[in-house]
Amino acid sequence: MSAQFKTVETQASYGIGFQMGQQLQSNPFDGLDLDSVLTGLKDAFTGEAPQVDNDTLRTAFGEIHQRMQAAKAKQHEAAIAEGESFLADNAKRDEVTVTESGLQYEVINAGDGEVPTADSTIRAHYHGTLIDGSVFDSSYERGQPAEFPVGGVIKGWTEALQIMPVGAKWRLYVPHDLAYGEQGAGGAIAPYSTLIFDIELLDVVA
Repeated sequence: MSAQFKTVETQASYGIGFQMGQQLQSNPFDGLDLDSVLTGLKDAFTGEAPQVDNDTLRTAFGEIHQRMQAAKAKQHEAAIAEGESFLADNAKRDEVTVTESGLQYEVINAGDGEVPTADSTIRAHYHGTLIDGSVFDSSYERGQPAEFPVGGVIKGWTEALQIMPVGAKWRLYVPHDLAYGEQGAGGAIAPYSTLIFDIELLDVVA
């Protein structure tokens, strides 16, 4: 142990700094300047006036976020292109409807019941796959339908459920920006994945 950290106070203080450094390292951006980080930390702790105004900070944060998004998209160019190609070909089929947002759906069973609203809670069976057919989630396989709020799911589902009557079964083809986007979901759904869902709307429960 370094002689600098002999007391409980210095050890705990070092630990706080080390944990903050780990957090920064886990989400770095190109050009991160550690000296500037330390200056900001010291100014905030000692009550000094900020050396960069809020408007400038908002602009800087926005620019860095855009750079990080662009870099992440570049890493996944192949997945994006594959999804776009799949959707372009799929849209040519007569049985597929394409909405203004880019969502595609195919009616398997029409249904004639109540149509949910954005505030509804529904019960449904569903089966989700990647465009290569890999299954990532299925209430059918679990043998138990799911209940969830229409406004609390991915954008593609929220849109479809508000035009889908109870009793219907549709197949959704969901572009990445209406699904889990740049984040993906767990290990099964990579960033920028186009997804396919069979949804059977069983009931509006609230």
